[in-house]
Amino acid sequence: MEQKPKNVSPFSNQSRNAYVVEHLTSSMLALLEEKPIAEISISELCDMAGVGRTSFYRNYQTKEDIVKAYIAHLFQDWVNKCKKSPNLSVGETVQIVFSHFEANREFYSLLNERGLVYLLKDIILDLCGFNPEQEMVAAYSSAYVGFFLYGWIEVWFRRGMRDSTEELIAYLPQ
Repeated sequence: MEQKPKNVSPFSNQSRNAYVVEHLTSSMLALLEEKPIAEISISELCDMAGVGRTSFYRNYQTKEDIVKAYIAHLFQDWVNKCKKSPNLSVGETVQIVFSHFEANREFYSLLNERGLVYLLKDIILDLCGFNPEQEMVAAYSSAYVGFFLYGWIEVWFRRGMRDSTEELIAYLPQ
């Protein structure tokens, strides 16, 4: 008996999902260039990305989640640098972090312009290992480092990102 060919997508589920994520992300960034996130509808985003609403909701709960995932993706470079040298000084950590922001200035300027800098906070806290269920010393120590970095980043954005990494490091306690 001859088998009939199956009509199967050439993409694996993983490839299809990567396609969806990539197109939703690029569409979100393009739409953010035009208008604030509150004015972007899920339908408009999905239409521009060429994907269905179901694909959006399979990957994200909110539009902000797309931006958070993109930030987390961008952060991987400096996270990897920090993990390679776990005993970095605060100055060395600030150097790595702000070099990252300077290298991705266009995206972070857009984030600042659209009032989305707050999305960095939870990601930075996670990266610093903050978990409210930790023992007291670990919880407060990781929160201290996370909020220190977030505070400096937010002030840097509010000051128009004009201060260089070297200038910032010069103000750290020695």
